[in-house]
Amino acid sequence: MSLRLRLTLLYSLLMGGVLLIFGGAAYILVNNVLLSRVDNTLAEVSDDFLKLAYANPLGQVKLKTPEKMDVDISVQVWGLDDKLQDSFGPLAKSKFAFDPLHKRAVYASFRETNINKMHLRVLTIPLLHNDKRVAVIQIATSLDSVVSARTYLLTVLFVVWLYGVIIAGIASWFTLGQALEPLKSIVEAAEHINRADDLSRRIPQLGSEQDEIGSLIGTFNKTLERLEVLFTSQQRFLADVSHELRTPLTVVKGNVDLMRHMKQFDSESLTSIDQEAGRLTRLVGGLLLLAQAESGKLPLNFRLVELDLLITEVFQEMRVIAGNKVHVHLNEIDQMLVSGDRDRLKQVLINLIANAIQYTPQNGDVFLSLAKVGNQARIVCRDTGPGIPAEDLPHIFERFYRAEKSRTRGHSTGFGLGLSITKWIVEHHGGRIEVASKEGQGTTFAIWLPLA
Repeated sequence: MSLRLRLTLLYSLLMGGVLLIFGGAAYILVNNVLLSRVDNTLAEVSDDFLKLAYANPLGQVKLKTPEKMDVDISVQVWGLDDKLQDSFGPLAKSKFAFDPLHKRAVYASFRETNINKMHLRVLTIPLLHNDKRVAVIQIATSLDSVVSARTYLLTVLFVVWLYGVIIAGIASWFTLGQALEPLKSIVEAAEHINRADDLSRRIPQLGSEQDEIGSLIGTFNKTLERLEVLFTSQQRFLADVSHELRTPLTVVKGNVDLMRHMKQFDSESLTSIDQEAGRLTRLVGGLLLLAQAESGKLPLNFRLVELDLLITEVFQEMRVIAGNKVHVHLNEIDQMLVSGDRDRLKQVLINLIANAIQYTPQNGDVFLSLAKVGNQARIVCRDTGPGIPAEDLPHIFERFYRAEKSRTRGHSTGFGLGLSITKWIVEHHGGRIEVASKEGQGTTFAIWLPLA
């Protein structure tokens, strides 16, 4: 059963229930009004008959003949011995009590009865003589007009209920058809994507963006956009990995073929094979580290870290690596503690400084500083290299991305994984990393970490 049909049936049932409640209330109200009018008439007539009632010498209650009385009114007087003592009206000859259950009533009461297929409204009143109950008078009138009114009212209410349910069902069917029309677009888009693998397709907004359907379409389009980005990134990732693997494997295979052809070991070829094997090892290690990070399986051993000592340690090591090519400077440094994984934070600093050293020309400078800003630690790494083009800045933290204008591929060039790993580590320490660069003026990286 479709959603449209289920909702139509639900709305029709709700409408039917509402109409049933209002119809029942209307029926009860009209019935009470009609019976109230009949009861008022019986009460007025009873006063007249009570004045006409008298006890004969035998102790029986008799009724004087009224001068003027409603022809629809009938009266019976029943003794306590269940014998009819007197009667009046069109039903006077009836041998059956108008209300058999109240022939010895103690209190006055109104009741509907069915006697010989006659629908009656009966007022029963006990008669007292010398403060003793001696008989019961029952005053009755026909309820044929009330029954007819009830039947007519029930018929009208049923017709209104039936047409109300039908109209509600038809209106719900067409209204829901228009409201659920965008869902067909979603289904068609999903089927088109499944058939054609086209993640660039989007669902048009046919109505308001503020309602539930509009929100669903907006969310679905955002999901498609994210899937398209992820799919494109995956394709680029596979292409980059293939390219990075192909280069060292080609070198290794060429050197092996050369040695096989020469039938002797060549130290230069072995050195080249060893270098390319190292490159492959670093590439696989970087990929494994990223995979562990993105899957949440990369453990971080948090403890208090003296950030000033860590930076001093990294500065000493990187100054040795820089040698005579680049001058590494430690400008300002404050003492402070952060909560983090010391080894991973050291990896972050080494990645940034190694990049700065690698891309800074001969006799260039790399500056390090650590300062306390509010409740955060700010680490700055600035170089005097060629800088990063503005169009490349938004992408430098993506895997395998390299700004080719300033970073040419070669044996010393990285794989474009270091900054991705660095960004992940910093963010999982509750911090952030920022970059500013202009071509020809160098690059500045700033890391912000919360103080312990």
